[in-house]
Amino acid sequence: MASTGTAAPTLAEIIDVLDAAYPPRLAESWDSVGLVCGDPANSVTTVMFAVDATAAVVDEAITAGADLLVVHHPLLLRGVDTVGAHTPKGALVHRLITAGCALFTAHTNADSAQPGVSDALATLLGLIDLRPLDEKSDGGLDKWGVYVPVADAPAVRQAMFDAGGGSIGDYRECSWSVVGDGQFRPVDDARPAIGTVGTVESVEERRVEMVAPRSARPAILTALRSAHRYEEVAFDVVETAGLPTDCGLGRIGTLAEPMSLRAFAERVGSRLPSTAWGVRAAGDPDATVRRVAVCGGSGDSMLGDVTAAGVDAYVTSDLRHHVADEHLRAGGPALIDVAHWAGEFPWCAQARDLLDSAFGDRDGWTTRTLTIRTDPWSIGVRPPQD
Repeated sequence: MASTGTAAPTLAEIIDVLDAAYPPRLAESWDSVGLVCGDPANSVTTVMFAVDATAAVVDEAITAGADLLVVHHPLLLRGVDTVGAHTPKGALVHRLITAGCALFTAHTNADSAQPGVSDALATLLGLIDLRPLDEKSDGGLDKWGVYVPVADAPAVRQAMFDAGGGSIGDYRECSWSVVGDGQFRPVDDARPAIGTVGTVESVEERRVEMVAPRSARPAILTALRSAHRYEEVAFDVVETAGLPTDCGLGRIGTLAEPMSLRAFAERVGSRLPSTAWGVRAAGDPDATVRRVAVCGGSGDSMLGDVTAAGVDAYVTSDLRHHVADEHLRAGGPALIDVAHWAGEFPWCAQARDLLDSAFGDRDGWTTRTLTIRTDPWSIGVRPPQD
């Protein structure tokens, strides 16, 4: 790439872009996402993308001189109490650190993001007019209401802004206020900033309101109490209802032209990377398919959602025998089962395009999707059929 005179981004800058696209707040509570190893202050010019951080993937990334490996599946998830080099995963972490290659994971946060893992799969299969299968709400916000002497309101308001309050979409320092009469009587042991013990005091106060993420509660409470001169601060916090978003697990879309289940299964097989697992379909091969649900990764927990959605077919991975059989017996839509790795591999190109758009003009910038098949199944045998 020709030199543009623009410095290579730091790992911290890249993480900011990835976190904006795949917000960590969207991750499931059991998940582990984000930076696994690496120094956020280091410069990054070479980035590799893969579904899994297997030994072969790490080898290829290091050989290619990667500064960062971005993967979908967490290397370290449950029950990790050592990354010693004597353990398989610990040995990979040591190799990455020694080679100066950072490791970053976007897992269920990338599953629920828009666009995310299922968007990449749905688009590859030709689906349009996408919407979430299992919609996530925005989680709701806190609405703070604080009573403060009129002259002190600007300082208290700014302290709350600085602690994370007052952001609505692309707007900052948003608040509302109204002036009214505040009354109180300090009792024994009180040390009032205004008035005297035993005497009813009336003060012109301003009620300041603003919204804030629930995660900001501790910071805003600390800032509020530090900036407010009252010994006892009068305030209330109301949790607002979560509102629908375009984020969530899975996607529902429509084919531009209807086709048979057999033809659609063949399309799935031809557009996804080849694996020993292949592509399996369950249902009437001649049934018409128009509305389709997809879920990258293991999606049998969402069979009830796809039935309720009234789709014609559902593409996902890791479907079990009894679960699939009972689903079909109950009149659920046709099923197309693909290899877990294959269904999530299209996301790598999406993540790569994201970083190329943000940093493609930087000096020395290089990205590559690693095509190593990390699906654990290595042999597929089809016996002769009668």
